[in-house]
Amino acid sequence: MKKTGMQKLAILFCAAACLFVQAVHLEGQSRTGAGSKSFDDAFSDMDKAFNSVDAEFTQEDAYYLGRAVAANILAAYKPYTQNPALTQYVNRICQTLVINSPQAVSFNGYHVIILDSPEYNAFATPGGHIFITRKLVEAAASEDMLAAIIAHELAHILLKHGIAIIGDMKLNDEMTAAANRAADFAGKDNAAAKRLMVFRDSITKTMDTMLKNGYSQSQEFEADREAMTILQRSGYDPTALQDMLKVLQQVQKSQKGGFNTTHPSPADRIANIENARYRTQDTRKYRVPRFKNK
Repeated sequence: MKKTGMQKLAILFCAAACLFVQAVHLEGQSRTGAGSKSFDDAFSDMDKAFNSVDAEFTQEDAYYLGRAVAANILAAYKPYTQNPALTQYVNRICQTLVINSPQAVSFNGYHVIILDSPEYNAFATPGGHIFITRKLVEAAASEDMLAAIIAHELAHILLKHGIAIIGDMKLNDEMTAAANRAADFAGKDNAAAKRLMVFRDSITKTMDTMLKNGYSQSQEFEADREAMTILQRSGYDPTALQDMLKVLQQVQKSQKGGFNTTHPSPADRIANIENARYRTQDTRKYRVPRFKNK
């Protein structure tokens, strides 16, 4: 697909967000001038990307877009760090799904992070970052159910739903103003830190829209169907997705926010896939021990 000015502006925002996060770690270097060159080079690359309207939306573009979204998620949620083995476990599940998925190539691979949150929710960025809340992980009663959660988010990435949202976004006054500021920066020798500060608020608000509004119902349904295919190809039980949705249906009334605001109702999602039939050998019993020891 061709990049529109809106898509290029989004990439510019996203890369700036990534640099803003990195700036905390480079503060000492920046004071001595050691870090300014890398910032200037990065902005020079972004200026080129912004102006090359005929370039395709590459995997590298998706990665930096994803990093910006990930930065915003981690600003709202803390990562769950009390059980590193659990994080390794869900990442191994993810890699199993990835190697059995068509066209799963990513600029920097796929990574799962557990968020320390009592919500039932999960997010995926275009760059291969998958976030699952601790509560949702705890709700899974089997490895296959965990795999179903990850497969659904992986499907969003493979189906490029995040990129589609960027393509559908319309310019508003705030983003137009930011674009004008970006043009000014391209011709001035401003400090990188000043550039980042100017973009910070616009980045947060723009990406916040993507996170809180969620995907469309048709995209969620498509991701569920694709997830079942991925599960089947990976040797997992595709019906585990229905099992997971039934759990979410049970907790739906007590859940404030979370999946209620970012996903269609579990009942609608179950109806969307309940007639799907996949041939697969039942090997769940072989995964029970490692699930118990996770």
